[in-house]
Amino acid sequence: MGMSAGYYLAKNKVKVLLIDKFDPPHVSGSHHGETRLIRHAYSGNAVYSSMALRADKLWTDLEQASGQQLLVRSGVLNMGAAVSANLGNKRQTAADFGLKVELLAADEIRKRWPGVRPPDGYVGLYEEEAGYLQSEACVRAYRQQALAAGARLLVNTQVSKVNVGRSGVTVHTLDGTYHADQLIVSAGAWFSELADLIELPIRSVRKAVAWFQSDESLYDSSRFPGFTFGAEHGGFYGFPSINGSGVKIGRHDAGQLWKPGQTFEPFGHYADDENDLRRALEVFLPQAAGKVVRSAVCKYEMTPDEDFIIDHHPNYHHVLVAGGFSGHGFKFASVVGEILSELAQEGKTAFDMSSFAISRFQEERAV
Repeated sequence: MGMSAGYYLAKNKVKVLLIDKFDPPHVSGSHHGETRLIRHAYSGNAVYSSMALRADKLWTDLEQASGQQLLVRSGVLNMGAAVSANLGNKRQTAADFGLKVELLAADEIRKRWPGVRPPDGYVGLYEEEAGYLQSEACVRAYRQQALAAGARLLVNTQVSKVNVGRSGVTVHTLDGTYHADQLIVSAGAWFSELADLIELPIRSVRKAVAWFQSDESLYDSSRFPGFTFGAEHGGFYGFPSINGSGVKIGRHDAGQLWKPGQTFEPFGHYADDENDLRRALEVFLPQAAGKVVRSAVCKYEMTPDEDFIIDHHPNYHHVLVAGGFSGHGFKFASVVGEILSELAQEGKTAFDMSSFAISRFQEERAV
């Protein structure tokens, strides 16, 4: 989100300094592991579908600017019980936004994709124009374009303290001190280290993903879509086998709480790292449940309601905060960066930001 915001600001001739604790793209945040789903039909708040469509446009713009393919329109198949209100809401959203989707019965899913075995009573909502983003390549492209537009980037630079005055900010790092008129904070799973600046109800959660040896004739990316499904023991998402990688799968819920400074355990430290994923594959994609050929762990930054935080600091209008992207945020990185740049320059955006306000948590405490 920060790299994207830096690009859109620099593109508009704003003097920008980007500061990162690591050297993006890297494996210490929420963006590594090669791929992230992008889909447009969201259940619930309509602002997500509006933002997803704008994000899609901005990703294609970034492709043109960088000369790289970043978005692969593999289609995304969402599966759930026929009585699922979530799928029904997505279908309604698709109708409201004119999105091309297909509602498929379980036997239709099995015929179209023989590698999928949804239980009887399940249905699928297939979104043809959806797909996946090559996440590390996206971050790299925004970095290249931001620097080309005049932004400055400090890597491997840890922020130790932030002082906010009435008309500016001072950011202290272990390597130097920097002053600016405005500040955007997009600290991901490290927001707890900035408690002196702002306290937010963001939980950092360790998540495991793995690539499983798969039948390429069934699951190769040339013929198989991205997917999500709700199983008895959780909600899962995944990707086809890309260039022989094997099917990649992760679990959206569960995970282990983590705090900065704690050991971040590697894949396999917990038995459920593999067992949860394998059990889901054995039911839904049985011929993709081979041996684990690759694995990764990353971090979710969860808000209590799983909606984002995109807002001005409650006490300092010249400080913007973006966080709590709750495991479904990467697809929006392009549009969130644009929104942050608009808020920084103009103080407003065309999108309804009320659902992302920090004040909603203060209201909960008051009740």
